[in-house]
Amino acid sequence: MSIPQEGGGPIEQVSQLAEYMASGEKPKSDWRIGTEHEKFGYCKDTLNPLPYDGPRSIRAMLEGLRDHFGWTAVYEQDNIIGLTLNGANVSLEPGGQLELSGAPMATLHQVRNELEEHLREVEAVAKGLGAGFFGLGAAPIWTHEQMPMMPKGRYRLMTDYMGKVGTLGTQMMYRTCTVQVNLDFASEADMVQKLRVSLALQPVATALFASSPFLEGKPNGYKSWRSRVWRDLDASRTGMLPFAFEEGMGYQRYVDYVLDVPMYFVYRDGKYINALGQSFRDFLKGKLPALPGEVPTLSDWADHMTTVFPEARVKKYLEMRGADAGDRPHLMALPALWTGLLYDQDALDAAWDLVKGWDAETREGLRVAASEQGLQAEAGGVRMADLAREVVAISRAGLAARSQASPEGDETGYLAILEHSVATGQVPADHLLARYYGEWGGDLNRIYGAMRY
Repeated sequence: MSIPQEGGGPIEQVSQLAEYMASGEKPKSDWRIGTEHEKFGYCKDTLNPLPYDGPRSIRAMLEGLRDHFGWTAVYEQDNIIGLTLNGANVSLEPGGQLELSGAPMATLHQVRNELEEHLREVEAVAKGLGAGFFGLGAAPIWTHEQMPMMPKGRYRLMTDYMGKVGTLGTQMMYRTCTVQVNLDFASEADMVQKLRVSLALQPVATALFASSPFLEGKPNGYKSWRSRVWRDLDASRTGMLPFAFEEGMGYQRYVDYVLDVPMYFVYRDGKYINALGQSFRDFLKGKLPALPGEVPTLSDWADHMTTVFPEARVKKYLEMRGADAGDRPHLMALPALWTGLLYDQDALDAAWDLVKGWDAETREGLRVAASEQGLQAEAGGVRMADLAREVVAISRAGLAARSQASPEGDETGYLAILEHSVATGQVPADHLLARYYGEWGGDLNRIYGAMRY
């Protein structure tokens, strides 16, 4: 989840909303890679989730990172709820999932170095607390009642609202983890092409990174339960955005979509003001019931943009949102996959050629099938195994064209784990299920040690 946005005066003209998106345009030489990942913390002796407070807690983790590794604390009221350092930040998901939002990096090698440093720091602090962290798309055993709530006003508001607009929203908030990458665009046309490719191919990421086949201690019938959750959360702010493939798509069309999404809150003076279900269009007119007479700032608009959750999202950059969290190789493979596809024009054109003939039903069918069957999915005559093989090959070509070398090799090496998956037809969920029915003998407690960073 995002932290409150900063900067930007009152919105005087509606055109400023599209201009805000357009202000993210960058020449290719300035394109960067920003990777985010979430992870579950737990007590090693009890295997229970870390609470927010106490000697062994999320608070203690944040304070340890602050005190030992130079991070600057972010507070809401008197509670530490995040950290910042050199363009990166650490924040909290509603159930205590610890998220790293990395600094924008020029190469995947730099992303890897940042990731490894972060995980080393987390391990060092957690070890002293008797805690551990692991990455999966969904908490495999914990019930909703076991999950703590982080002391953030945004989450209190969202928790109450989720049950009114879908049946699985609180599962998303408290019991899922993702890995995503944020990438740049050069122009409105570039944004549109990248968004269309990203939306159409999110099911490939869902299939390749599926790691959530368990819920409440047993198999749940899905390869990615996290992806299943997103299909029954809040239809007004999730999904595959069919309008993005229509003629006339651009910044303003995306703005119109976001304006139609009901609000959650307005952030003022360190507090979240309840604006649940209210209209940003009314806010622009000074008629928001939560703040009568006030008009929004660009910071309010930036905050509102973080409350839409499509499979690929646009702000001043693009966010790829379709993948479950996973182990170290998968945390690097996700930014590698999308960087290869979107940051080389030949690769981007080849990816668009794969998907441009699909209709909305095929795209949605692949999304559903990917969550259920992983690489065995099929929809609209498209076989996921074949599609994933082509997509990974295109990404490899795109990364090779970037020619970003390091002593360990170029960036294509980060795709190795995905190339193994397309060669074998097996994704993380398949391996986890095999261990559950095999060497673990149905003892799912063993997943904590197996998946710990």
